[in-house]
Order: sequence, then structure tokens, then C-alpha cells
Amino acid sequence: MDTEEKAAERWDAIVVGSGIGGLVCAGYLVASGMRVLVLEQHDVAGGNSHVFRRRRAYQFDVGVHYLGDCGPDGLLPTILSGLGLGDRVRFHPMDPDGFDRIVLPSVTVDVPTGWDRYAERLRAALPGEAEGITRYTEVCASIGQACRESVFAAEPGGKVPAVMLRWSRRTLAQLFDHCGLSARARTVLAAQSGNYGSAPAGTLVVAHAMMLDDYLRGAYYPEGGGQVIAASLVELLESHGGTLLTRARVSRILIDRGRVTGVELADGSTHRAPVVVSNADYRRTVLELCDGRVNLADSAVARAESAKMRLPSAVCYVALDRELALPNANIWYWPGEDVDAAYARLESGRLDELPFAFLSFASLKDPVPGAACPPGHTNFQIMTACPPGYAHWGLTDGPTHGARYRREAAYLGAKERLTEQMLDLAEAAIGPFRKHLVHVETSTPLTQERYTLSTGGTAYGLQAWGKLGQRPGIVTDVEGLYLAGQSILNGGGIVGVATAGARCASAILGRPVLAGGRAAVLGNPDLLPERPPGWDPLRTSRGLRRREARGLALLDRVVAG
Repeated sequence: MDTEEKAAERWDAIVVGSGIGGLVCAGYLVASGMRVLVLEQHDVAGGNSHVFRRRRAYQFDVGVHYLGDCGPDGLLPTILSGLGLGDRVRFHPMDPDGFDRIVLPSVTVDVPTGWDRYAERLRAALPGEAEGITRYTEVCASIGQACRESVFAAEPGGKVPAVMLRWSRRTLAQLFDHCGLSARARTVLAAQSGNYGSAPAGTLVVAHAMMLDDYLRGAYYPEGGGQVIAASLVELLESHGGTLLTRARVSRILIDRGRVTGVELADGSTHRAPVVVSNADYRRTVLELCDGRVNLADSAVARAESAKMRLPSAVCYVALDRELALPNANIWYWPGEDVDAAYARLESGRLDELPFAFLSFASLKDPVPGAACPPGHTNFQIMTACPPGYAHWGLTDGPTHGARYRREAAYLGAKERLTEQMLDLAEAAIGPFRKHLVHVETSTPLTQERYTLSTGGTAYGLQAWGKLGQRPGIVTDVEGLYLAGQSILNGGGIVGVATAGARCASAILGRPVLAGGRAAVLGNPDLLPERPPGWDPLRTSRGLRRREARGLALLDRVVAG
């Protein structure tokens, strides 16, 4: 047996991709005594929870704009507490009287915590549609509660509530029709659809209700930014005997006669294990990493090939040299009042008129001094949805398959136009600020694809896998191969993928790690490392072997960890 084979014998499980779902799964496995390797193709772990820094002054969150259900008994804190990380990640509440401000030309609604208060606020803003709104909120609240209870069920199945039987396979547009709601009301109620990236006609009521239910239980921001969540999970992994390798791109999941045997990296090296968890993009997992046409059933390959992704997004990262007098809330600004027409334009490939602008103010949300920007400055993001595919950007393929785009004139022109459109909508929402700009940078769907290798550059996973809203489960037909991530059941946003990661660990371990409203406490906090003054979650997230490597972006101020 050669040295490589001896090294490969060390792993009980390999996790491909270090998004939050993969890290949570790895955490529960390593805390249960398994020898776990996590492989990440990017420079740092965390997927869409990671941050980047500019000008040694500004730290921008890529995907963590706000999190739902993070109170003391919230789902994400419960999952982290089971790993012994309850005191390592602190969540700061946003304004409970209005964590989201929905702004249309003719109506503004501040979304508060709690279903009853939310319904009252909606009826006050849209008094002519009170009956339909009551019907809508009753359905969504019931579904949200049923979905949350199912997460903590010791065994799958059980009695399904009548509301789930009626609405589980129906769309949000069908619910709006059932409630007799106008185009304006539909736009208000679907204004936060940017949190999952699909139109009412392409979104199951269950997906919409789960998103709303999470936030109505309380909206929060992780102190220090999203990278703190990933770094804490890396600390747990490494302190319990696991290993994270960054800049380690997996080229193949090795399968022999229907069972997984390990992975091969892009540099030709291999790692062996009887269990592999793919936290990578689902379509890429099936069609490329697993070489599905050789190793998987024709039906599985066909469903992956025909799967439809949710819409991709673009984000404009903005820094100002002054503070903004705004509440601790996000703003969802819709310049039109017909949500269905807005999404139809996107689906047809048009971006001449943006559907919405989502404004997220990190410097208002984060209580850690200096975490987002220097004192007296503002750090915020503007997000919008984009058309599917590459045509809008003047390309025929994406960076996953080697397409070069960053200096292409067509791409640069489309990106510049989009940046100006997003700045225009943001100024329409909060007033002029361009003369105070000190940094502007736009991330397109191609940027997302480049860093996460996601199909089409979407951060939201599958929209349709066979039937609309259907998603693959955790266990596959290949022995030892499991799935986690945005495209899997329970996946969707940081809380959703963390839940999917915990359930993936349950499937591997053969026992639930979430049951009865709590998590099994497996992690040992006494093993976790001390955090020195100036502890840097970005540095920690590079993994022990690359922690001190050159090239880490720094800030010119000490940020409390």
C-alpha cells in the first residue's frame, strides 16, 4: 500500500464543498467520532456565508443579509448548540416592529415579527382586501408551523395537517387566486420573493410560507458577519479531529459497482472514504462529479439534465463616507405593482427594467464596532434578480466550464448598465447618495458561478426537478453517497441548508440529531480553541493548513471577535 492509500484510509467521511450545509453535516459527523475531511475549491470555507474585504476598510457579506428564527429557541441556534457552538455565534435582532420595509409606489408596509401582527399590518395597508389577506395569512401560518414541527420529528411521516394536504403541491399564484387578491396585493405579499428567487407561479406555497415563518419568528444578523458562522464550524471541525482543505477542487466522486469509494481532486490526488457528502451544486454533482451517464440510472440523469434552476441574482456592494439615518430594517423597493409581469420580463431574458431592489444595511445591523466599515461610514448592498442563462451577458457558457468573461466588452457593458440601474433604484428608495460614494462593486450571476460553481450562477438551487418544487432527498441510489445544500429538501437560505446538513448527518449516523424541539448535544465546547484578541473569522475559515498563507485581505482596524 503506497503513502497515498495509507493517508486515504484515515477518512470515515468526505464532504465536498464547505457551504453551511456541508459544514454542519461535517460537524455532527466529527462530533460523533468520525474522521472527516472537508474539501473546498475556494480560498475560504463558507459558501454564500463568506465575506470579502476592500480598501482595507470595508467588509461585505456575500449572502448573509439577515437570518430568521435565531432567537434563544430558534432553529439555527439550536443546531449550533448541538455542536457546542451556542456561545460562539451571537445573533443581533433587527427591529421587531419592522425588520423589512416593503415599498411600492402607492403603499408602504413595515413587516413586524409575529403572524398576527403581520396580518394586522397588511389589512391596515390594504383595507379593501382584508378578507383575502386573512385567508392568505391563515394558510401560510399553518403551513409554516407544520414545516417547523416536521424538522424536529423523531421519525419522518406522521399525520399530515389538512392544510398541507390541500396546499403542499400548489403554487403561491394559486393561493393568491384562491384569496381573490389584486395585482398590488400580490406584489406586497410576494415582495420578499427575492429571498428564494422565483415568481409566484413558480413557487410552491410551502416554500414561500417556510421563508416567511422563519423571519416572522424574528429577523437577526450574526455579530461580526456571516463568516463568523462558517469560522465557528471550522473551529469545531478541526478541534474534534477533522480537516478542512481549501483550494482543493474535487473533479470526480469515485464510484465502484454502485458504491462510493472516495474523491479525486483536480490535481490528480485521491482521498478514500466509504461515505461522501456532496454539498456541491446538485446538477454538477450528478452530471459531472458522479459521471452520471456511467454510474447512475438514466432516469436520474434525465431529471438532472432537465432540472430548472431558480433565478440568479446580482448584488451591488456600496460604501459611503457618511452615515444614513435609517431604521435597522431591510428595504424591498418595487418600482411597479405587478409582481407577475416583473418576473415574466426576467424569464423572457429582459433586464431593461429591474423587478425590485433589495437594500441591506450591514453597518446598521452589526453591533460589532468596525466590522462592516469605519465609524461614520455606511456599508450596504443592493440586490436584484437577473434573467436565467448567459445571453444577457453576451456569453454562451459560464466560468464553471472555463469561459473567460471578466474583460469581455459585452459583459462589462451589461454589468455597468446593471450597476447604474441598481443605484438608481436605491436612490429612489432612500434618496440621493451618489456624491458620497467611496466604493461600488457589482457581483453578477457569473461571479456567483465562478466562486461557488453553481449552475447558472443561482444561489437558490433547484426550482423544478421533475415536478415544480420537487427536490431530491438526502440519500441517493449510490451506496455511501449523500446530498446536502441549497437544492436538497429543507435547503434554502442559511437556516435551510443548516437544517439539511443536520438531517444529512442523521441519515449517515442512523439516528436523529434534531428531535423533540432540540438538537442532540454532540460537540464538546471544551475542545474549542481560545479566540485571541483580533481573532479573524476569515483567516480561520482558510483551514489550518493555509491559515497563514499569503494573500489574506485585512482591515486597518481591530475587529472584536
